[in-house]
Amino acid sequence: MPREQHLSGISSQVGHRWALILAGGEGSRLQSLTTTSSGIAIPKQFCSFGGDASLLHDALRRAQIVASPAHTCAVVSEHHRLWWQAMDLHIPSANLIRQPHNRGTAVGILLPLLQILQRDPDADLVVLPSDHFVREESVLGTSLRDAMDQIGYQPEHIVMLGISPEEADPELGYIVSDSGDTDELRSVCEFVEKPSAAVAHALIARGGVWNSFIFAAHGKTLLRAFERRCPELTARLWNILRSPGTPARSAELADLYDRAPCLDFSRDILERSPELLRVLTVPPCGWSDLGTPRRVSEALNRFPPRQARSRHAGSGAFLDLTQHRPVSYASG
Repeated sequence: MPREQHLSGISSQVGHRWALILAGGEGSRLQSLTTTSSGIAIPKQFCSFGGDASLLHDALRRAQIVASPAHTCAVVSEHHRLWWQAMDLHIPSANLIRQPHNRGTAVGILLPLLQILQRDPDADLVVLPSDHFVREESVLGTSLRDAMDQIGYQPEHIVMLGISPEEADPELGYIVSDSGDTDELRSVCEFVEKPSAAVAHALIARGGVWNSFIFAAHGKTLLRAFERRCPELTARLWNILRSPGTPARSAELADLYDRAPCLDFSRDILERSPELLRVLTVPPCGWSDLGTPRRVSEALNRFPPRQARSRHAGSGAFLDLTQHRPVSYASG
């Protein structure tokens, strides 16, 4: 594609760039660190990693690299209201998308995707989990912009961000491509979830990268993947969101969530749509997904947290993962 046409395509889509933060999970594997002395388990996205702000706020700041606050959404679970309602997330209230409860990452992406497409049928979006620590945010930020540029002129692809491995970690997922050249956008040939240490070493030798679960996609391309793999669920959600009347719609949505299967986005959607996938390699950036106590401990050993920034009202976390104790909360 000629450079001029490429840049024109990117420019035309900048106003349609959205970010979606996934913040509806339970964080059950981390509850030994996130349970207070009174026995209350706080979902990890409302905790911090040695700083002032929660991991959710960190993800929202990350999103600003590619999308404005007006185009940034966060999906949360209704039963976590105690935590997210107390926080100033610095996005419009309409952009806080509330699930009746958590039904897995696939449903957690589909619901906000449909709401974004209702508002902007030409939306491109980047999807970001809210349980990541990143030491060098600027490095990841460059890759986020690159991924959005890629789908701006290749909208038929879903671009996954693979992190350059810094060790053979058996607790992570790996993406293996059919090319060893990590400087280019590559097709995906295999996913391997939580391999043994020996297998992880072999995957890295083949050019495998860590699966960050960060990806960019044209909204309609992502929707087609859902329509192919769970057409009935997608159609029912569309019908509910298009129906008039908020009370009735809320009741229908709650009923659908009660009946819906628990679907994993990687396993049930991405891995069954390999022809859509491309992987972009992120240079080493001090990334960790903070998914387990061991991951938190290793991240703390490798990347001691910087001194906390000044606290802004409403941005404080309820718990500091590095201290295993509650931190004071500044309400807005």
